[in-house]
Amino acid sequence: MSIRPLDGITVVALEHVIAAPFCTRQLADLGARVIKIERPGDGDFARGYDTQVNGLSSHFAWVNRSKESLTLDLKQDSALAVLKTLLKTADVFIQNLVPGAAARMGLTAQALQQENPGLILCAISGYGNDGPYRDKKAYDLLIQSEAGFLSITGTPETPSKAGNSIADIAAGMYAYTNILAALLQRGKTGKGTVIDISMLEALSEWMSFPLYYAYKGANPPSRNGASHATIYPYGPFKAGDGKTVMLGLQNEREWVKFCEAVLENPALAQDERFDKNYKRNEKRAELLEIINSCFSKLTAEQLIAKLDQAQIANAHLNDMEGLWKHEQLKARNRFTEVGTPNGNIAALLPPGLNDSYDYRMDPIPAVGEHTDSILKELGMTESDIASMRASGAI
Repeated sequence: MSIRPLDGITVVALEHVIAAPFCTRQLADLGARVIKIERPGDGDFARGYDTQVNGLSSHFAWVNRSKESLTLDLKQDSALAVLKTLLKTADVFIQNLVPGAAARMGLTAQALQQENPGLILCAISGYGNDGPYRDKKAYDLLIQSEAGFLSITGTPETPSKAGNSIADIAAGMYAYTNILAALLQRGKTGKGTVIDISMLEALSEWMSFPLYYAYKGANPPSRNGASHATIYPYGPFKAGDGKTVMLGLQNEREWVKFCEAVLENPALAQDERFDKNYKRNEKRAELLEIINSCFSKLTAEQLIAKLDQAQIANAHLNDMEGLWKHEQLKARNRFTEVGTPNGNIAALLPPGLNDSYDYRMDPIPAVGEHTDSILKELGMTESDIASMRASGAI
């Protein structure tokens, strides 16, 4: 088997739900050994969100493949001692507890790096480890709201959240890239680093276009549902069979081609009401009537064929079933399988085709599945393990 980029790297993860688990799953994809610390019994509470995936939670199945599950009740000294022992030889320690919780258990950078100078510590929280918002509860929707995402998403009447956990995903991605950078830096200095990831800061970075659009008090982009806020036509349009087609024009050359080849109305391109994007944007309602009169005579597939022929950007408005069956994903062999406690499930390969190694796609663990084997690695006997189990420490 080819060598993966993170083979030989050990990550200890005191994690739950999405942000940290998404980060560590991606590290595992690249070969890292990820030891996931879970509560004895129920484990990561994201395991119980739903039962959509062969009885497993959809959230959990997405972000927890290729990991080892170790159950520890960290309120008990024996369990906390196990975690600290693991961290003496680990490369990365990531946690998304509330700020201050890790420090109260003695899991500070000063203490841990004294034992293991090369240890990289990464903390993910809603607002970061200092500042006036440090101790506020921070769920994904709340961060979407604080970061202004809701103010630009939805319809003019209704601000709307993203349909997935975009703030968690953003934070997980920045944790992932910061850890990769820290590993590279450690290769130069021999020393570990401390990384503080804020969900608010991660999503604020993704808000940079609307943020700059509203520079120095200017009006922000308006909410236009699935339509572009400032370019028209750019968004969803109904075909005659009731299906929706997305299309987008980026420049005046495309507008002329759209009028000629799709609307079959070349004169419209020179109509003074619509001959510049800002005019089309201002007169959306008038132009929509003209577009609808043409599109109503076509099925969605006929419309997409015409748009493709004219080289006008377009897309199907897919639902989840459409994505599972997407012919482009199938043509590029992007689906594989991973094991779970309830049998194999389909899984998307990580983005990025690489010709030098295969991604790690190992099973999703049951709660505490690897507890005994990890404790034995640390030199504990069957008697020691039985004692910890009896006390509820594991």
